[in-house]
Amino acid sequence: MAGEPVPDQREAVVSVKEAAMRYGHRTVFKDVTFDVRRGEIFVILGGSGCGKSTLLKLLIGLMPPSAGDITVLDGDWAKLQGDAKRRLLTRIGVMWQSGALLGSLTLAENVELPIEAHTRLPAAARALVASAKLGLVGLGDAAERLPAEISGGMVKRAGIARAMALDPEILFLDEPSAGLDPITSAGLDLLIMSLARETGTTFVVVTHELQSILAIGDRCIMLDKDAQGMIAEGDPKKLRDESEHPTVRAFFRREAM
Repeated sequence: MAGEPVPDQREAVVSVKEAAMRYGHRTVFKDVTFDVRRGEIFVILGGSGCGKSTLLKLLIGLMPPSAGDITVLDGDWAKLQGDAKRRLLTRIGVMWQSGALLGSLTLAENVELPIEAHTRLPAAARALVASAKLGLVGLGDAAERLPAEISGGMVKRAGIARAMALDPEILFLDEPSAGLDPITSAGLDLLIMSLARETGTTFVVVTHELQSILAIGDRCIMLDKDAQGMIAEGDPKKLRDESEHPTVRAFFRREAM
């Protein structure tokens, strides 16, 4: 019917169904279900201790869920072994909150690490790829610098470049704006949106930074520590403007509860 929203027909590249994570008798979250569609910037948000980082670890195969199913690019981490698991790892990229660069290596050498680990490209070709990836994130002139010689924002950009080294279909970013000043954070948001648009890469971003969520997020889910699971899903701007859930309203409107 005229006026009704058109369903998004893009395929799901991440599918989470009734996922739960428990440590002993403590439940971090339960009954978490959502899909991430190809080409979107999907945000996992929530307050401290709600399980955002734990969920990220499940999505990239670092640990299995206590219950439920998680499929990434048609692969189930729990069922993959050996070469099949390694192949799936080359189709995703991860940037950790700290950037996780090796301090003894230049930025170019850091970006080359996954290329060397997962391909047989000669050194000259690896160097060309690293140079191209650093150029994509605005660090083309900093390739020979060490992590200690650059700013925090540049470290985050270099971490993204390394995560993109193998042309992944999905990039997982852990708290990309954490510790950055507002101007640097806004620049990183613009970079993420530009990369998503220009490369078609799907982004899954874990963050609690409200300005970034509203700037970059196509869709999001919100986890809550007290509820032990999801309390919201959708366009973050619509959640800000329309949600009647008290915790969601408080988060998006910066209201004390």
